[in-house]
Amino acid sequence: MADYHVFSSDNLTDWTDHGMIVAQNKVKWVDSTSYSMWAPDCIERNGKYYFYFPANKNQSDANGRKGFGIGVAIADKPEGPYNPLPEPIKGVNGIDPNVFIDKDGQAYLYWALGNIFVAKLKDNMTELASEPMIIANLPQKGLKEGPFLFERKGIYYLTIPHVENKIERLEYAIGNNPMGPFKMAGVVMDESPMNCWTNHQSFVEYKGQCYLFYHQDAYSPKFDKNRSICADSLFFNSDGTIRKVTPTLRGVGVTKASQKIEIDRYSLKSQTGSSVAFLDSIQTFNGWKAILNGPNAWIQYNTVDFGNNKLKKVHVKALSENGSTLQVRLDKADGQLIAEIKIPKGKSWNTVEAKVSKFQTGIHNLIVVQKDENQVEIDWIQFK
Repeated sequence: MADYHVFSSDNLTDWTDHGMIVAQNKVKWVDSTSYSMWAPDCIERNGKYYFYFPANKNQSDANGRKGFGIGVAIADKPEGPYNPLPEPIKGVNGIDPNVFIDKDGQAYLYWALGNIFVAKLKDNMTELASEPMIIANLPQKGLKEGPFLFERKGIYYLTIPHVENKIERLEYAIGNNPMGPFKMAGVVMDESPMNCWTNHQSFVEYKGQCYLFYHQDAYSPKFDKNRSICADSLFFNSDGTIRKVTPTLRGVGVTKASQKIEIDRYSLKSQTGSSVAFLDSIQTFNGWKAILNGPNAWIQYNTVDFGNNKLKKVHVKALSENGSTLQVRLDKADGQLIAEIKIPKGKSWNTVEAKVSKFQTGIHNLIVVQKDENQVEIDWIQFK
């Protein structure tokens, strides 16, 4: 990349872009033509925000090598402005920095370059306090990068993308010390079903729920370098192991029933008769459509908030060449029926209105079910 942006949200549904914070042509030590600003990390300490980023250096070291440095930019607020230091961290050559502050206040820097490295940081967060150390007991075959370490209930989880087969999957190791030793413990997420070559991760606990942030190439399946930010909920087993996460287009956060609900960004769908495709295979950022093609085919979108207002009507944007009937149900595919919508015959999209039969409040899963055998395509659904 050429630069970094900061986004914020207080509900994980609506996001604000606060603009660019660090750019390759604004940092003295960075090669301003390299487009080598890769996976960064940020952490707060004593009211300051430290943003760590890798990039190609514009000058050679004593051995005639340029290589990758890891820089630090500092701000008083998470959205910036950030002021990058004039030099990268001394003694660090690599990519994908991650910073962790333990309960005793000691900070650690992790990074990748063939192996995964760790070193202690000084209190100023910009200098090493120990010599870099290679973390042992990690897979020796296949690329590994993108370290991210977190602690939960006394267990230290070191997570990495690793090429076990042909593309990266997210794996993790556990230990009882931030510097190891670690033992490989399992897979967090399998290889991308969309075949995105990389997948980098971070783990965030927010309002009592843990989330996995990661990326894939959902919007640009023909150009792997354009990647989309994703998030899904993360859960742990009673023994502390991580439950494998299945990537979704749904993401996380609560969607209001009065908003346009992109039902194609599903949480679940029937095993047969349901699929998702781009609305426009060239203009991919127009998003997706759901396709139902058979009796009782269904698609589900989780966590829809009906609030306390009486929503009397439902609108659906849909297309069916032979005409079709859709049912809107709550919580499960054979759950409470709240609306039935007849989609007219035609080759163009229509926004169709129907009455909501029963007043709903609170949060529900929303399921759209096809009643007949005539194929129907759905863009969105909205209650009013």
